Amino acid sequence: MSHDDYPTDHPAVVTCGLPYANGDLHIGHLRTYVSGDTLARSLRRLGQQTAFVSGSDMHGTPVAVNAEKKGVTPEEFALEYHETYAATFPEFGIEFDNYGHTHDDTNTELTREFVREWIENDHIYEKEIQVAWDPEVDQPLPDRFVEGTCPYCGEKARGDECDEGCQRHLEPGEIEDPVSTITGNPAEYRAREHEFLRLSDFQEYLKGFLGRLEGTDNARNQPKEWVEGELQDLCITRDMDWGIEYPGEGKEDLVLYVWVDAPIEYVASTKQYSERVGEEVFDWTEPWRDGDGELIHVIGRDIIQHHTVFWPSMLRGAGYNEPRAVMASGFVNLDGKAFSTSRNRAIWADDYLAEGFDPDLLRYYLVTTGGFQQDVDFSWERFQERVNGELVGNFGNFVYRSLLFAHRNFEGTPAADVSEEVLAEIDDAMEEFRDGLNDYSLREASQTGIRLSRFGNEYIQRNEPWKLVDENPEEAAQVIRDCVQLAKAAAVLLEPILPHAAERLWAQLEEGGSVHGARLKDCLDAPPENFGEPEALFEKVEDERVEALNEKLEERVDTANADANEEETVDDGGEDAPEAPTGLEPLSEDRIGFEEFQDLDVRVGEIELAEGIEGADDLARLEVNIGVETRQIVAGIKRLHDLDTLPGTRVVILANLEPAELFGVESNGMLLAAGEDADLLTTLGDSEPGTKIR
Repeated sequence: MSHDDYPTDHPAVVTCGLPYANGDLHIGHLRTYVSGDTLARSLRRLGQQTAFVSGSDMHGTPVAVNAEKKGVTPEEFALEYHETYAATFPEFGIEFDNYGHTHDDTNTELTREFVREWIENDHIYEKEIQVAWDPEVDQPLPDRFVEGTCPYCGEKARGDECDEGCQRHLEPGEIEDPVSTITGNPAEYRAREHEFLRLSDFQEYLKGFLGRLEGTDNARNQPKEWVEGELQDLCITRDMDWGIEYPGEGKEDLVLYVWVDAPIEYVASTKQYSERVGEEVFDWTEPWRDGDGELIHVIGRDIIQHHTVFWPSMLRGAGYNEPRAVMASGFVNLDGKAFSTSRNRAIWADDYLAEGFDPDLLRYYLVTTGGFQQDVDFSWERFQERVNGELVGNFGNFVYRSLLFAHRNFEGTPAADVSEEVLAEIDDAMEEFRDGLNDYSLREASQTGIRLSRFGNEYIQRNEPWKLVDENPEEAAQVIRDCVQLAKAAAVLLEPILPHAAERLWAQLEEGGSVHGARLKDCLDAPPENFGEPEALFEKVEDERVEALNEKLEERVDTANADANEEETVDDGGEDAPEAPTGLEPLSEDRIGFEEFQDLDVRVGEIELAEGIEGADDLARLEVNIGVETRQIVAGIKRLHDLDTLPGTRVVILANLEPAELFGVESNGMLLAAGEDADLLTTLGDSEPGTKIR
């Protein structure tokens, strides 16, 4: 592992957290996998040798529970979902170099080798612990077969994790007031011998590791609390039949905890890739064990502890290399509320594909809406806005008008050199792409091609080649030559996030080979002399389509709610709970720390200009004075406020929000407003613009 800028001389491995083979995929799941694919493609764009691997997580209690309900074996149950995932990912352009699963022979043998190394290096010890037991059926209750109360925060929790409260990993025997999920009866604790990985052996190492770790801030900072305090050892065995058997003698009745064999699948999947393509193409041992490599894990933030505490300890204890970076994403919400799979309140992957949408549209939305570690809010209206404004109105519009003019007037690329102005723009975009990637900002890297096409639209509009073609044909040729070069550069820069659209554009330019094999330097290579008439890269999402999609979602949710209500029982005991005010959303269960709140830069601003954005029903462009500067902000208030009356109004804005492009207009901040009517927040007194709100 190095800390050199990418590309390095060492092979890279990009992994994504393993999807659990226990249910259908929705777009919330896809955020991690689309981002991992975008990262792998981007690294290759720089010339970095890269393997992109993952696999299905086949083991664990939920699989066993649900398989029993369906009357099939756990292996049959999990394999069905594994095969579905393996078929679904390519539909979204997620192209793993290898996609395995944790129950295959490679992972099984590698997992046992890891554990044998831990035993040999004296990192394993045996301890008697209290295990939840269902006395009615006379069997132990591993992990998700038991529910109860978290001993740390008092919230309802499942056997291995306080999923509704403090999010802590829970060891067997920790959960209070245990209840069997098999019978619903109170469980009891009984003494059982289990095997532990002595994480305390790695405590000092982990402190140094977190100091070296790259990636997102949450992945680097969140684990510090765990490794700087008393580090609990990890119980690595469970009382159940489904899983990889513990390799120690006399322990044939135990299987390994699912979080032992799951991350080892990263290694196994890389090894399978090497075995398929040959070690001369990619040698799995170099990044993982015997050499140097760049190991990058792209995960959801709910499994940070597993990848920054458990996993590096597991690697260290077996003599493997440590990760260079961990990128932990935020969650995806649906129109301001959390996904609810039980209530069918989700946009399922299959439903999206069935609607006939280009998968690139969703890829673009998931990667470029907010920073990677921030939560993303999806709604069909926002989806429409981003697609129509940025992909159709900006990138697609520039490419189509440039190539159409070039074809009709020059039958392809005009015979002229690229201007110094345009060369400088492309050079800057290439540098911004490198910088964004080395900062692990997929959004920043992915926006470089969009910014380049925005410049192209301004450039062609400023030079008006349709007038020059008769008045000054040489200058017209120069302008269109520049635009064709900008279109090719945008295809190269946007391929990681828009692989299908970039390939279509590459074909329209009649470039040889595939855009997927292009490198960053190809942005500056001359396009072909001749190409045919282009076609539009994207279709506009119409209002009627959005209305129909929302109606479908509401019908599904209503049906699911009705079915759930039929199954629910009413508890008449105790006092009635106070009624919540109608029309208000419930308070979020997720709390943020004071340090996170301090990171928000909220300021008083004064609106100096307010005007509607042409073609956008709801959006207005504001110029807001925040004392030290005037910001351009796009807000969805066009139909809710008389824009002519807003100049001079004091408002409250979030000043350190990452810039976003809405309907082709950059927004550099967020206007704060309450409710569906966008009641603008302001101050009671006369605070000056720029005053910070605390």
